[in-house]
Amino acid sequence: MDERAALAMVGRQLPAAGDDCAVVDGQVLTTDMLHETTDFPAGTTRYTAGWRAVGASLSDVAAMGADATAAVAVYGAPDFDPDELTAFLDGASDVCERVGAEYVGGDLDGHEEFTVATTALGRTDDPVLRSGAREGDVVCVTGTLGRSGAALRLFDRGESERANDLFRFVPRVAAGRVLAKNATAMMDSSDGLARSLHQLAEAADCGVAVESPLPIDDSVDEVAADADDRFELGACFGEDFELVCTLPESTVERAREQVACPLTPIGTVTDSGVTIDGEPLADRGYSHGE
Repeated sequence: MDERAALAMVGRQLPAAGDDCAVVDGQVLTTDMLHETTDFPAGTTRYTAGWRAVGASLSDVAAMGADATAAVAVYGAPDFDPDELTAFLDGASDVCERVGAEYVGGDLDGHEEFTVATTALGRTDDPVLRSGAREGDVVCVTGTLGRSGAALRLFDRGESERANDLFRFVPRVAAGRVLAKNATAMMDSSDGLARSLHQLAEAADCGVAVESPLPIDDSVDEVAADADDRFELGACFGEDFELVCTLPESTVERAREQVACPLTPIGTVTDSGVTIDGEPLADRGYSHGE
């Protein structure tokens, strides 16, 4: 079975699974695994790898509207080069510090491929789930889309410094806390905006209608071959770790004033279907193993 089918099976067997984090006694908990061949292109520094790996789990905490408290990581590699390990720890610590959390260690393991498994912990008494979207709510997204897709193209070109900069995203923990006051549903866009909208619609048994233009990052224009390629990188590539949320219309402008990053309304919650500009939006996005 593919990744989505496997996740659906896990969700049926484990009721606590299914959102960006599990919720346990006022805490949220999440774990992720990243591999060199699929997640860290040639040219990715160990500092960026530490930042990005831990940041991916912190993004899940953000999607629940929780305060991030701590993170750990398992660092697996063929050998333990001291400079590489130090750089990884610096990146992991710095991304935690950026969102008010603490990097508290983890484990080391010999492995034939550089591999990282991360876990992040957060706290909230009122987590935001994916399942609460209601017809008439406004669909919004934080930040801009396509940075990771653009970074991958730049890595391929050998422009590693610029690519590493784009790869080091800021987890939207602060934005998630603000949005949690009114959001009816929220998740992160790690699988891409298009797939995230399908996942949200499925969880809430609703539809979503979005309209162009989407908030696609300027870096995408540096690398996109044409308009279709630009859309693919911005809406379908994934790994951007922005927040996708639904808000009652009356709360949107206030949220935009309070959130310390761009918050763009892109559509509305409907009764069924997932569309863009009135046409079906394909369920395409990032999937492990593809």
